[in-house]
Amino acid sequence: MLTIKSIPAFNDNYIWLIQNSDLRCAIVDPGDAKPVLQYLEQQNLTLEAILITHHHKDHVGGVPALLDSFPNIKIVGPEKEDIPYLTHHLNGGDQFSLFDETFLVIDLPGHTLGHLGYVGDGKLFSGDVLFSAGCGRIFEGSPEQMFDSINKILALPDDTKVYPAHEYTSANVSFALAVEPGNKDLLTYREDVFQLRAERKPTLPTTLQKEKLINPFLRVDQPSVVNSIANRTKETSPLAVFTALREWKNAF
Repeated sequence: MLTIKSIPAFNDNYIWLIQNSDLRCAIVDPGDAKPVLQYLEQQNLTLEAILITHHHKDHVGGVPALLDSFPNIKIVGPEKEDIPYLTHHLNGGDQFSLFDETFLVIDLPGHTLGHLGYVGDGKLFSGDVLFSAGCGRIFEGSPEQMFDSINKILALPDDTKVYPAHEYTSANVSFALAVEPGNKDLLTYREDVFQLRAERKPTLPTTLQKEKLINPFLRVDQPSVVNSIANRTKETSPLAVFTALREWKNAF
């Protein structure tokens, strides 16, 4: 069993640290090297690998400085994106071993065209595709691509722990309540989120089981969600509902 720790960076990023039982570790999406190096020194950890989900600077900006300290580490990331320093260029369907756990790579385009997710040990590192109570903005891909990516995630087991790269939960819950003001699970979750943030604690990880109850982007087949976007689209297909939700969220 792997231990996961969050290392805060910038205003709302999380750099996830994956640790095994003998003080070796990997990190996911190191946008900033400084907090990572501080944590590694404090905990006496050895960095062996970096996992990158996509090319945005707040996810890769710390890699050069980390390489200065750990020049022989393995760096895995999407083959379809122009990211320097990668030692292993991966695509959806690939697998790799990390501390005796097998991780599956899944293609999750939409936020960026080559965005990847990493699934192993009952955990999904979802980058900027799936957040708690929300999903990522569509910068390079299409709504169809993002919708397909969300559906790939939905096919994972309900007890999968999801580790997004940003602490966006409070804002996402506000939008989700605008979509489903009568969602009792969501109202309860809002109180949990408020309490955690008041104590300066992360709201993450989440689980797919929880997200299916509170995340409107995973609930596009629910009448309460379909009714909320009725004035925004004449179509009621799941893709049309998803697209209308994403456009609404962009302006929320």
